[in-house]
Amino acid sequence: MSQQKSDKSVVREYAEAIVIAIILALFIRSFVVQAFKIPSGSMLSTLQIGDHLLVNKFIYGVKVPMNGGIIIPWKSPSRDDIVVFRFPKDRSIDYIKRVVGVAGDTIEIKNKQLFINGEANQNPHIQFTSKDIMKASAGPRDNMGPVRVPEGSIFVMGDNRDNSFDSRFWGFVPLKDVLGKAFILYWSWDLEKPLMSLDRLTSVRWNRIGDLVR
Repeated sequence: MSQQKSDKSVVREYAEAIVIAIILALFIRSFVVQAFKIPSGSMLSTLQIGDHLLVNKFIYGVKVPMNGGIIIPWKSPSRDDIVVFRFPKDRSIDYIKRVVGVAGDTIEIKNKQLFINGEANQNPHIQFTSKDIMKASAGPRDNMGPVRVPEGSIFVMGDNRDNSFDSRFWGFVPLKDVLGKAFILYWSWDLEKPLMSLDRLTSVRWNRIGDLVR
């Protein structure tokens, strides 16, 4: 009889440990840190396809996971922060871009040059892959605005300016949809290589692992 009680006690201990571990994992993912994988080239060359990074979820405050309501505010995203957010046109999809405008800023693009509050913005992280300049009538990629960022929102753009689907095309990101700030790469490899192959294993970008996201 005592042996049965002992066995039940061990099973209960393991069960409790598993439940606590799951609760802690959910808490950490919801409020502290979350992993994110780069699936596209919109942030080249800052972020490579196949980069895996961690997102600081509490830097902008403690939020309600379901609706994004802020429970404990810390600070709002700043210009040049690289943030992960729910895509406004489909909130089931997460995007990652660089913040270029915050509430009250006036954003304008003239012949690929970004202007913030009337001043030309110079950022060493951005790149252009095309010398062609699109007229505003053909689309907002190279010429748009001016537009003013409303309260409670940010304006975001990809560093790969000619190949990024961002605020130029679909508008502002509500602060409630910002999930966190990208801060460190923990893994990186070439996703174009077959997963179960030696090529994928040899494609690991060891020199990027541990880099801070800037």
